[in-house]
Amino acid sequence: MTTFKRFFAVAALVALATVSADAQKLAITAHRGNWNCEEGGGARNSIAALKAAQDNGYWGSEFDVQMTKDFKLIVHHDAAVKGVSIWNNDWSTFSKARLENGEPIPTLDEYLTQGEKSSCVLVCELKSQKTTAHELYMTDLVVNSFKGHNLLDPKRVIFISFSLDICKRLALLCPGFTVQYLGGDIAPDVLKTYGINGIDYHYSVFAKHPEWFDMARENGMSINCWTCNREEDIEAMIELGVDCITTDEPQRVRRLMRKSRERRQGK
Repeated sequence: MTTFKRFFAVAALVALATVSADAQKLAITAHRGNWNCEEGGGARNSIAALKAAQDNGYWGSEFDVQMTKDFKLIVHHDAAVKGVSIWNNDWSTFSKARLENGEPIPTLDEYLTQGEKSSCVLVCELKSQKTTAHELYMTDLVVNSFKGHNLLDPKRVIFISFSLDICKRLALLCPGFTVQYLGGDIAPDVLKTYGINGIDYHYSVFAKHPEWFDMARENGMSINCWTCNREEDIEAMIELGVDCITTDEPQRVRRLMRKSRERRQGK
């Protein structure tokens, strides 16, 4: 048994003493949409991947937001498109670029138009930008975009970011909304002092800092993990009792959750 697996064998026992026994209420978020299927066309952050997540009934669909030089919000993970910096170029530079399935890179408005069509939660990651000023301006634009689509509702969207400044701004602008820090390098009780009410950490962080799970629970914070694809890691997170698993393999998570439920019910 690896050190990682040994940790979770112990952590699961500890967590099960403090977390509801019905761990099957945990949510599944499709990472950059449900892209890893025929309907998604292998295209991360595409409209098709979002629609596939909606059609398959997953709790959430995660996506990434970047801002161009002329302040256009687009749905894209990397800070560059085919080596061309998004930050330093106008939207017109990228408007003809195509994803793996032939779709253009979606603007945030286009993405949210599809988001309006389902109750699937939009897990919006605001990417770090080149300056703090750019990050704060982008955050304001994102919030206004959700307002414009009547989606600025804590039941319809949660916000996540690796940028602490973005998380702080979101906590200020959107009281009562779930705002989760992604970095994995700050203890939950410190985040709480900034008004940030959730963590969304790489699953391995809980092995490095096992005390952070209970600390987050004690502070009433949501606990999500990313990007969990292997069976043994998914099973560990199910047993640990996280609130949500972000994954490129949502169907696998769904299957393993079913197995865990049946095991608990003695089937």
